[in-house]
Amino acid sequence: MAQLQKPESTEILIVGAGPSGAVAAALLRQQGRQVLVIEREQFPRFSIGESLLPQSMQYLEQAGMLQAVVEAGFQFKNGAAFVHRGRYTDFDFRDKHSSGWGTTYQVQRADFDHLLAKEAQRAGAQIRYRHALTSVELGAGEKGGPRVTVTDADGHPYQVKAQFVLDASGFGRILPRLLKLETPSNFPVRGAIFTHLEDGIGQGFDRNKIRVTVHPQHDDVWFWTIPFAGGRCSLGVVAEARYLERYGGTATEVLQAIVAEERTLHELLANAKWDTPARQIVGYSANVNRLWGQGYALLGNAGEFLDPVFSSGVTIALKSASLAAGVLERQFAGQAVNWQTEYGAPLRQGVATFRAFVESWYGGRFQKIIFHPDQDPEIRRMISAILAGYAWDQSNPYVLHTARRLAALEALCAQP
Repeated sequence: MAQLQKPESTEILIVGAGPSGAVAAALLRQQGRQVLVIEREQFPRFSIGESLLPQSMQYLEQAGMLQAVVEAGFQFKNGAAFVHRGRYTDFDFRDKHSSGWGTTYQVQRADFDHLLAKEAQRAGAQIRYRHALTSVELGAGEKGGPRVTVTDADGHPYQVKAQFVLDASGFGRILPRLLKLETPSNFPVRGAIFTHLEDGIGQGFDRNKIRVTVHPQHDDVWFWTIPFAGGRCSLGVVAEARYLERYGGTATEVLQAIVAEERTLHELLANAKWDTPARQIVGYSANVNRLWGQGYALLGNAGEFLDPVFSSGVTIALKSASLAAGVLERQFAGQAVNWQTEYGAPLRQGVATFRAFVESWYGGRFQKIIFHPDQDPEIRRMISAILAGYAWDQSNPYVLHTARRLAALEALCAQP
């Protein structure tokens, strides 16, 4: 190994230039902090998680990125629609219990993530693409922070001393792997097969909403259809890995075969052009035993990822960036901070709310709620708020007492 040069120094090192990393970088630059972002890929790059939730708009606005996002021409989104065995229901996120944004966008993540990264650079953050963090030593950096080793685009290693590291590496989960923080998820091993296509969908389809379609024979198998501007959409299926393994052929052929089993979706995409090879990921759900430690914190998917069914990933990522930036502002101001009570616990509170709804979905109970013929308008607005991302609003009884309230509603809607 070549001899390393004298370590560089920075106040904040961020691992990953995706949404949580970019927003955290912009928020920290507003505080005047020196920010270096290490990103192992070259942007723009493909990613999924394309249907944003309205709650995320608050954090984009806070980071000074809202105008750039609004002017980018992404597909407007105002809600979510659900289809199951010929039944249809939808939620308009503008009609919700919580105050705040009720609309957002459906985005091609390659363009969206690159846009946010460029906005972070415009705010003064330095981003180094195709640089990968390979090791970390806690307590050896600036003022007792971490010291990391990074490999550049040509494979040359160098070291950076930081006062604090934020891991925004997403599914790369860099610090959880290096620091052995990973713990098993309690969700079954599920997989997703997905693609982008020219959808060819005609009149009568609401492009302002994500559509979630449940498989007619299997309540725990579902499809997403996320319309984009310009007549394209993201299409995917989610199922337990063993279900997907029943099919042969390429990922595209498997996806087409499963879509053909759901008549409504198959007919909706009758004129689609399958012009992009499908991709597959398996075992995406993940967890860690802690979200912070000596000189570091985990943002977004680097900490915990639940499931794509309610599109909560980007919202959780941006919430984590906002929380972490707030704690760091107080810490750099010399105030005593408690990362557990000010970051770990509040972040997990919202994640726990989403988790309860995800578990209800895969148990088939949430479908009985949203398709129930006699719905109370106020309860519906409370559920709409959570589907819109407001999982931290404790004025909502389904946030404050999620498990108890949801169980009672499930039991009520299960009655014949």
